[in-house]
Amino acid sequence: MRNLNLDQLQTLIAIADLGTFAAAAQALHLAPPTVSMHIKELESRLGAELVVRGRRQADLTPAGEVLVREGRQLLLASDDLVERVRRHASGREGMVRVGVSAGVSTRLLPRMLEALAARSPGVEIRLEAVGSAESMQRLKAGTLDIAIVASPQPPLAEVKQTPWRNDPMVALLPAAWEAPDRIGPDWLASRRWASFAPATQMHGLIANWFGQAGHHPRPFLALSYPGALKSLAVASQCAALLPMEEVEDLQGTPGVQIRPLQPPLMRPMAVAHRHQPAPSPAVEGVLELLADFADFAE
Repeated sequence: MRNLNLDQLQTLIAIADLGTFAAAAQALHLAPPTVSMHIKELESRLGAELVVRGRRQADLTPAGEVLVREGRQLLLASDDLVERVRRHASGREGMVRVGVSAGVSTRLLPRMLEALAARSPGVEIRLEAVGSAESMQRLKAGTLDIAIVASPQPPLAEVKQTPWRNDPMVALLPAAWEAPDRIGPDWLASRRWASFAPATQMHGLIANWFGQAGHHPRPFLALSYPGALKSLAVASQCAALLPMEEVEDLQGTPGVQIRPLQPPLMRPMAVAHRHQPAPSPAVEGVLELLADFADFAE
């Protein structure tokens, strides 16, 4: 294909469609001598006669018919390539690698992905379940583009952290339990409760909440999947400590009850991304989408 000039190919296709050099010149806004020059140069490049010019009609040779048939596909591919480049440049297409920690809501993620698909259908999100500390290192190394991390994280020169959400934690209890209006560590320490696994931000937050009241209880179960923690409470196995955003769908459900914590416990999260070098348009688009779902209050 290196011997082909796309403008000359377009001229040949116009002659095939319109039947004369003059009509092709008019349609392409070219001078008639330019149309003739395009065909001569194209024939010279390929070493083949492509057009037979009659008194009233220009006819393609068999070689010309092959070139026009295949050339139409080439021009369509060229147009598609140009459009894809433009989509990448505008952030409407591309692949963005996003790291998410265990505490990110399993209800929030589908809503964000649905919103992104509607806004930028050409942008592919590759989600990776990665702990916050590892996410920061992978951002530094360039193997992640964006990460939703526990906040705060130790600063890195290449990575910018922006506060994203600060969700209140609540206790999800079996409906049969007789519970106070607000759940404190004194009450919960003597009962069965479950929460996130060690080495997660959530585990540390909850251990500190108990610790400030002088308690160091072990959880009945420690899991990394919020949906599994919710199911334990629904099955009346134990209480579950979760962000409010994660259990909003269970409000009014007969099998469980939701209680705020006293003293209050918040789960802060941040959006982190590389800012050196500057993020691509596709990454910028995902960052803007995440900002739409922000809910950060001190």
